[in-house]
Amino acid sequence: MLTVSELVERGQVERLEAWRAARDGKAVDAALAGLRSAASEGRNIMEPSIAAAKAGVTTGEWGGALRAVFGEYRAPTGVGRARSGDTAEGLEQVRGAVESVSARLGRRLKFLVGKPGLDGHSNGAEQIAVRARDCGMEVVYEGIRLTPAQIVNAALEEGVHVVGLSILSGSHVPLVREVMARMGEAGLDEVPVVVGGIIPAEDAALLKASGVAAVYTPKDFELTRIMADVVRLVAERSDKAA
Repeated sequence: MLTVSELVERGQVERLEAWRAARDGKAVDAALAGLRSAASEGRNIMEPSIAAAKAGVTTGEWGGALRAVFGEYRAPTGVGRARSGDTAEGLEQVRGAVESVSARLGRRLKFLVGKPGLDGHSNGAEQIAVRARDCGMEVVYEGIRLTPAQIVNAALEEGVHVVGLSILSGSHVPLVREVMARMGEAGLDEVPVVVGGIIPAEDAALLKASGVAAVYTPKDFELTRIMADVVRLVAERSDKAA
């Protein structure tokens, strides 16, 4: 299994910072202003985009300028219209457990499913979200390509009881570490975090050492059993908090 060192990312960031430091800042600002102006006025953005490239504007800065004008498209998640798995084996038992735990919590058990990083594979996360909904949980799922900061902010604002992270890009170690650090800073230490993805055993050990409650890989395909685990984790954490 190919593992890319975190030093590769750090080196790229350092090169990017050096590039920005060496360019003409005033020319960059003027080029971005011209780009935003063209976008706001409905003019062709090709010429100001070429000018921005010549000034040394990065693709991230270029995209950020356009997002500031047009906003950002978020594709439908596919969860809302997904068919229910009412016939899944063991579903009624998990539903009963959800009802019991929800009664102890004083409100419906809420599960945040998050996909951090540049990962375009949403099917697994959506299956988890749908099965959690079928088990009676309230589900928060906002689609793919979220930052750790966005996920933790959603967990805080929504008052969730558990966070599930789905990562198939191979970047699970740094992304999960950042999520866990931000969870701690936000005072969400007692909210259990579970992770699913293509995760080698040695990486699973690293994730658990960082505070992750459970790690699932493709061999853990029994979704209802995973839901039972999630309910149990929430129950255990709520008992400790009480």
